[in-house]
Parts: sequence; C-alpha cells; structure tokens
Amino acid sequence: MSLTKARLQDFETGLNPLDPTASVIPCTILGYGEISTVLRIDNDLDVAAKRMPLFSSESAAKNYALNYRNYCDRLREAGLSVPDDTTISVEGHGGITVLYILQKQLPPERFCHKLIHTESSEFINKMAQRIVGQIEQVWEYNEQHEPDLKLAIDGQLSNWVLMENGSILFIDTSTPLMLEHGEEVLDPELLLQSAPSFLRWLIRWQFLDDVMSRYYDRRLVYTDLVANLYKEQCAGLVKPWIEIINSETQTRMESLDNEQIRSYYREDKIIWSLFLGLRRLDRFIKSKILGKRYEFVLPGKIKR
Repeated sequence: MSLTKARLQDFETGLNPLDPTASVIPCTILGYGEISTVLRIDNDLDVAAKRMPLFSSESAAKNYALNYRNYCDRLREAGLSVPDDTTISVEGHGGITVLYILQKQLPPERFCHKLIHTESSEFINKMAQRIVGQIEQVWEYNEQHEPDLKLAIDGQLSNWVLMENGSILFIDTSTPLMLEHGEEVLDPELLLQSAPSFLRWLIRWQFLDDVMSRYYDRRLVYTDLVANLYKEQCAGLVKPWIEIINSETQTRMESLDNEQIRSYYREDKIIWSLFLGLRRLDRFIKSKILGKRYEFVLPGKIKR
C-alpha cells in the first residue's frame, strides 16, 4: 500500500471532519459506514482508506486491528475473496487514536449496487446467485467450526464487487463480527462511539443487541440483502431475488416473504434516517454550540 504512516498522520492532523474536502491534504469521499468513512487520500488511486476514529488508546486500536486481521483470514478460509489490505494507526485530536484500514481501491462501476442499474436482467440474476453462493460459504464454514467459532456477514449489495474477470470480492471487512466459544470478539461499546452521546444509553439498551446479532442470522442476512433493493430504487428485482434465494437455500432456512421484507425495510429506513438526523444534531451541538471537534464525517441526504 502506497500511503505511509507519516502521510496518514499528516492527513489526520490536517483533517476537517466537517468538510473533508477542505483539509490540508486533499481527499475524496468514496463512501460512508456507520463507524467509518472511506476516503481517497492525496489523490492516491490505488488505496481506499477507511477512517475509524473510535479508540481511546493505541493498544485498543491494535487489538481491533488484530481482530480485523483474524476476521479477514477466516473469511478467506471460508472461501471468500477480500481485497489486499493493511492497517495503520495514527494520533488523532484530543488524545484519541485513529485506525486506518487500507484496501486496494476497486473500480466503482463494478460494485454490485451499481451493476443492478446498468446490466441485463439475466446478468443481475446470475449475480444474485453468485452473492448467495458466497454467503452460503460463510454458513458452511460456521457449521464446520461451531461452537468454537462463528462468523457474521453483512451481505448487502454495496459490500460486493464483481470484477470484469468474473471474480467477486467482499469488501465490508472493517467490522470484525465473530464469536469465539460463544463470546463476541468485538467490544460492542466501539459501535456506540459514532452515536450521539446523549442517546448512547438508549441505543445500548434497545438496539445494540439487534445490531450485533442480525448478521449471525442467515435469514436476516438475506432479508437485509433483498430489502436493500428498495433503497437502491430497484423494487422490480425484489420478487426474482426472493425466488433465487428461496431456491438456493430451501433446505436450510424458512423461505423469505415479500411482505416481511417490506416491513423490515420500512422499519430499517425509519431507524437509520432518525439515527443520521440525531448524529447531525449531535454534530451541530458539539461543533457550533460547544465549539468542540466532531470526529465523524457524516453524509448528506441519502435517498432511501
């Protein structure tokens, strides 16, 4: 990877989270996650840098990086392909440590949530079968390794890249959700760092277990994948994708139901829209009223 620790430290020191494009070292926002922002830094076309300002110490960041590495290795053992990558931690503002996960940058037009808008129905349905096949490899791996080990996976479309040569890559490896001997490896409190400080108690009480557990549930992973088609304004794909998933998994889980997926999508849309709105309020209070630094980069309006 071409980005060095020194260059990343310079970038982090000069970063303006309220307007990253106005930072000392130029950057382009490639995407957003709940706890990370994906950046192209210093016009480097080879590296996608996932910035994670979550950690109170260098040791906490190193422990996360170790869990991340183990998660990637186990996904590869399960048969998935993930991009070339490395991790680098730097000093953030106010005593925090910021972890950067650096992945090989991939062609944006080959991301599966883009391909559903540009390719034929036949191509898209075969792509769905490929994604189901990849997800099933994770469950086959889990069946072979439980109760000692169980992997979770977020299978939504934007996490898959189908290359011109036919290979398919899973890119959402930055949240290492896995159980070892029934215990969650990831500290759930880290997922709360991006939440509004005044609501963390409520999220911890009402929603954290759901967020941590949904990606261990085969049927919920597929429900989330199909529901994502509504967000991508491709409702016409919902029925054929339900049929594909039900056909491919018919002996392994209860069949997906269109109405249940609609209900899941409506609820998910409300929750995440509200969550983003509250994060923006939290940013306003901290940066404009209290004059403090708000560490997370937030997206603009998201069409859902």
